[in-house]
Amino acid sequence: MAAAAAVLRAPSSKTESYVDTKRRDDVRQANIIAASAIADAVRTSLGPKGMDKMISSANGEVIITNDGATILNKMEVIQPAAKMLVDLSRSQDAAAGDGTTTVVVLAGSLLKRSLSLLSAGVHPTAVSDALHRLSIRAVEVLHSMAIPLDLSNRDALVKSAATSLNSKVVSQYSSLLAPLAVDAVLSVVDPAQPDIVDLRDVKIVKKLGGTVDDTELVKGLVFDKKVSHSAGGPTRVENAKIAVVQFQISPPKTDIEQSIVVSDYTQMDRILREERNYILGMVKKIKATGCNVLLIQKSILRDAVTDLSLHYLAKAKILVVKDVERDEIEFITKTLNCLPIANIEHFREDKLGFANCVEEVSVGDGKIVKITGIKDMGRTTTVLVRGSNQLVLDEAERSLHDALCVVRCLVNKKFLIAGGGAPEIEMSRQLGAWAKELKGMESYSIKEFAEALEVIPYTLAENAGLNSIAIVTELRNRHAQGEINSGINVRKGQITNILEENVVQPLLVSTSAITLAAECVRMILKIDDVVIVR
Repeated sequence: MAAAAAVLRAPSSKTESYVDTKRRDDVRQANIIAASAIADAVRTSLGPKGMDKMISSANGEVIITNDGATILNKMEVIQPAAKMLVDLSRSQDAAAGDGTTTVVVLAGSLLKRSLSLLSAGVHPTAVSDALHRLSIRAVEVLHSMAIPLDLSNRDALVKSAATSLNSKVVSQYSSLLAPLAVDAVLSVVDPAQPDIVDLRDVKIVKKLGGTVDDTELVKGLVFDKKVSHSAGGPTRVENAKIAVVQFQISPPKTDIEQSIVVSDYTQMDRILREERNYILGMVKKIKATGCNVLLIQKSILRDAVTDLSLHYLAKAKILVVKDVERDEIEFITKTLNCLPIANIEHFREDKLGFANCVEEVSVGDGKIVKITGIKDMGRTTTVLVRGSNQLVLDEAERSLHDALCVVRCLVNKKFLIAGGGAPEIEMSRQLGAWAKELKGMESYSIKEFAEALEVIPYTLAENAGLNSIAIVTELRNRHAQGEINSGINVRKGQITNILEENVVQPLLVSTSAITLAAECVRMILKIDDVVIVR
């Protein structure tokens, strides 16, 4: 036997050579198993009856969520191929905002089928090419099922936002959050570029206290801070003229480290007098323009305001909001339709923003500053999210982000598709029929992958506590009879026309999920070795 093996290895033999591929197979297998384990971890949180995950970090922070992207982002993943699935959910979050769990579950199922194909002796390149063809064909199937949507049909937009919220922890508030998300996105759509929505124009401000029911859409600006109360300045201003300033209203400092030795009181008085005159001069220039509300950017060089400057500003009846973050300035100036002022010498009336009312409002445990009735307001909006505790508040924000992304998808690609596992079963059925027309290994591979798509309806049924085999068989039967919008109604525990139940999602969520999952699986299949560099 050893002699026979030696003959095969001998370089003189031109017909046969022995190549050891065991290591490559082991690496592929290890990668696929690790990535599948990640998919199995989030699989239980798919769908409206999915379970939530409690994530506990090293510093004692606790998060309760069932948003796939959040769960995977917080996970400590070490294996390189498994990290690709974390990146996959992040890509889906960026592309569509919703379907982050779906895309990972799909990739996990495709990987398991790939493993069975590889162990049957199919070459990884052949498997990868078959998967590429399958993803292109699957997108065509989805397009054939899609229903065109008109943005003026607010009802349809609300339904799809509500579908994305149904699987979240705050699902009982979907009747409030879904219309709110639709109104927020539609208010920032620019008529000049109707297909592009920048979600940075929708600012979400979180405030503890109250319940999610108290969440509201504010046409204007909200600051999660108090007005500066020192020296008894105003806390409410009507017919406000607002300036956004990026300079400090405090005594100047030299650029070098220095210390001044004062030998007598007259010199000390002179320094204090100079400081007072300097600040007074600034306040007079500000007041001369008619400005009565100041938003002051946080400074890292020196104090943005001192007690003395706040005293003079209060005397001049100017409302002050200090410590405005640097990255908020762009949003504020866009909303107020004004210019930020970087120097006192440039303080002119034409750089101010105008609003009907600026006031401090008591909310929950603290206070906020609201600016409403803005004149020539930019295309932005603010959502004030409320919650009884930090866990609910954070999850409400994540859920609202998903709902906003869903509406953004519909503005971007104006097509709806049924939910409830209907598109996956339809894809599986049509691709299975297409596989029979093909020949050779490709036909066999595509048939396997078409069956892999059934993982979504199976998981939906499992998570709802139904008999998954009976439900999916019935679903397959309905689709074979031409009922392409039949899906799993998890509330009634049976198969119904899912469009009539208002379970709809944007076409972009499904097409993006199948394309990204196929790309990720192809990348993992092409890896045949892991090289560790020290």
